[in-house]
Amino acid sequence: MRSRKSSNRRSLEQFTALDALLRERAGLLAVLDRIAVLHGTAQLVRAAVGASSGFVAELTAPDRAIVRWMSGARTEQLRDLVVPLGQGIGGKAMALGTVVRVNDYLASSSITHHFDDEVRDEGLGAMLAIPIVDQRGLEPHTIAIAYAGMHGSAPFGDIAVERMRAVAGQAAAAVRIADAAELTKVDAVYAERRRIQDSLHDSVGAILFAIGAQIQALQDEMADQPGLSSNLRRLESDVSAATSALRESILALEDATPARALPIEIMEHTRSFERRTGVSARFVELSDVPPLDRERTAVLLAVLREGLVNVEKHAKAHAVIVSLGSSDDGVHLAIADDGAGTREAGIPGTRLGLRSLARRAARVGATVQLLGNEDEGCTLRVWLPAVNGPAPGPARRIR
Repeated sequence: MRSRKSSNRRSLEQFTALDALLRERAGLLAVLDRIAVLHGTAQLVRAAVGASSGFVAELTAPDRAIVRWMSGARTEQLRDLVVPLGQGIGGKAMALGTVVRVNDYLASSSITHHFDDEVRDEGLGAMLAIPIVDQRGLEPHTIAIAYAGMHGSAPFGDIAVERMRAVAGQAAAAVRIADAAELTKVDAVYAERRRIQDSLHDSVGAILFAIGAQIQALQDEMADQPGLSSNLRRLESDVSAATSALRESILALEDATPARALPIEIMEHTRSFERRTGVSARFVELSDVPPLDRERTAVLLAVLREGLVNVEKHAKAHAVIVSLGSSDDGVHLAIADDGAGTREAGIPGTRLGLRSLARRAARVGATVQLLGNEDEGCTLRVWLPAVNGPAPGPARRIR
C-alpha cells in the first residue's frame, strides 16, 4: 500500500514537472514569434491595468498604424482600423512618442474624433495609449501602439500609466528577441545555400573541368581518327552544357529570391502575409516535393499569392494554413482559411483573378479549385501533375 502511494506521488511530481516544462516551452515559443508577442501584449494590457479591453496597432509606415490584435473587445469595429499619425488617441501617442490618456474619449477636447463611431460602438469611455518603442539603432523608433480601454468613464490613474509603460517595455524587448530569432532562421537558410554553392563549385565544378581538359587532350591525340574525334566533340559539347547548367545553378543560389527552394519561398510568403495582416498564418510541409522547373514553380507561387490576397481582401479570417505535399500523381498546394466562406465555393474560376490563374495553370496541366469548407472558410487548391502522371480524381471537401 505504501509502495503504491509512493509511486502515485512520484507520478504526480513527474506530471507537475512536465506541465511546468510545457508551459515554459510555450512561453519561449511565444517570445520567438513577433505576431504572438504583439497578440499577447493586447492580453497583457488588460491584466496589467485592469482594463475592459486591450488593443495593439502595428506601424506599417512611420505615419500610420493598423489595429491588428484585440483582447476583450465587444465588437470587431476596431480590427484593421487604420490610424494615421496624429488622429485619435493612438495617432496622438504615435506623434508625441509618449503616453496619452483621456477620461472620456467621446467628450475629450485633447484628441481628434476621427474614430468616434468605432469607439462608440465598442462602448469605450476612458482610454490610454502608449507607443511600443524599439531602442535599437541610432534613433529609437515606434513599432506599435498599445491601447487600454474601459467600458465607462472610470479614469486611468498614474499607477495604470506606469504599468502600461512596463508592458510597453516588455513588448519591445520581446519583439527584439523575436526579430533576432527570425534573422537567425534566415541566416541559417543562407548559410546552407552558401555551403551547397561552395560544395557544387569545389566538387562537381572541379570534376567537369577535369573531364573537359582530358577530352581536349584526347582530341589532340586522336586528330587523325575522324570518327573518334567526332564523338569527342559531342562529349565536349555535353560537358560544356553541363558546366553552363552548373554555373546557372550556382548563380541562382547566389540570388536572394528567384531560385530559392519552393518550401522556403512558400514559408516566406506565408510569414510576410502574417506580418502584413496580423492574421495567424502557418506553413505545413506534408512531404518532400520533387524539384520543379521554373514554370511549374511559378504557377504554384502564383496560386499561393492569389490565395493569400483573396483571404486578405475578402475572407475576414482569423487563421490561415498553407500546406504543400506530393504523391505519386503530382504536387498539391492548399491555402485554407477560417473566414466568411463563399457561395461560389466549388465552382472553378469564379473570380477574375482565379479565372486567369486557372488558364495559366492549365498550360502546365495543373488544376485550380476554390472549395468551401464544411465548417467555415474556404480552401484554394492547386494540383500539379507529375510528368506523365495520371489525371486527378474528383475533388473532396476539406474537413
